[in-house]
Amino acid sequence: MRAGITKAVAFCVTAFFATAGLAQTTQSVPFLTLDQDLVFSTSLYGLRVTTELEQEAIALAAENRKIEADLTREERELTEKRPGLSADAFRTLADAFDQKVQGIRTAQDAKSRDLGRRRDEERQQFFNRALPMLANLVRERGAVAILDKRAIFLAAEAIDITDAAIARINAELGDGTTIAPQPQSVDPDAPVPVPPAPRP
Repeated sequence: MRAGITKAVAFCVTAFFATAGLAQTTQSVPFLTLDQDLVFSTSLYGLRVTTELEQEAIALAAENRKIEADLTREERELTEKRPGLSADAFRTLADAFDQKVQGIRTAQDAKSRDLGRRRDEERQQFFNRALPMLANLVRERGAVAILDKRAIFLAAEAIDITDAAIARINAELGDGTTIAPQPQSVDPDAPVPVPPAPRP
């Protein structure tokens, strides 16, 4: 039974690659595959976004270290003042210091979350802008859809358009800093709108 299943799988795989080889020759396949992470991380656009966000993350880390050092010094100074203060006076100062620490922590955590949110937004914006290029690749290759390469167990390299997508996006979007608005494409087969007749 196991031998039969193995032969059946081997036959299916062989048939799959034979079909994929034919598809590579005719440049017409129903499905294409794409590594989304690789497209974003290695494109000029993605590299620019990643570099900018990494620089902001480094600056935020440096800011956190400075804040930590300042708070540590302030805590030490408060501890040194304790012998000369009454219990109530010290408690008032300690409570104010704790509130200050909590406020700073909340603000810094918000900055960190904002960086993560912006990373997701930049990635989404990238693929929104790249969508027309990907659609053109689908049309040029006679396909009907692009599948996420990570979700596919086995596929022929002939249907992977990751490198082609990166090259096309780099050529048309660059690093994304100087993107002119694209004119709307005109369908030559679309009917020509007829202006309404003037009213009497």
